[in-house]
Amino acid sequence: MLAAHISFLHGRVSILPPPPAAHPSPLVRRHAGIDRPAPGTGIKLHFQDSKGNPIRTVEANEGDDILAVAHEYDIDLEGTQIHLLPAVLLALLILPKEIYDKLPEPEDDENDMLDMAFGLTDTSRLGCQVKLTKELDGMTVTLPAATRNMFVDGKKPTH
Repeated sequence: MLAAHISFLHGRVSILPPPPAAHPSPLVRRHAGIDRPAPGTGIKLHFQDSKGNPIRTVEANEGDDILAVAHEYDIDLEGTQIHLLPAVLLALLILPKEIYDKLPEPEDDENDMLDMAFGLTDTSRLGCQVKLTKELDGMTVTLPAATRNMFVDGKKPTH
């Protein structure tokens, strides 16, 4: 349990008291487990490494975000979903241009986090911000060659 929340907004750092136990903070959204669709019924997603080598093809449901899907299938996409706070690990993805162009424009908060990401490309997005739709069925997601840990180099979050 966190003793306090640290807020980073508009260049200011603030320490907020912890939220009441019955009311989790609206600022922090950790990914939850997703339900896997029955084989052959879901949206197909192909993961590959930075060199284009296939990692795994999986299926997910409409509305699932790519970070949650990667975690569900044990694909090594580091990250934690944190809304309006600097991410401990930025779950950067590289998408094909034709897929990137189908997505809504990133919001300012996502752009701010993307600016901190290592290996940013013109078609990079944060995995927690890309929600799957039927239109994205069959897309390929490229994982970056490296990530930037904004907490402590080499330490992964335990969630």
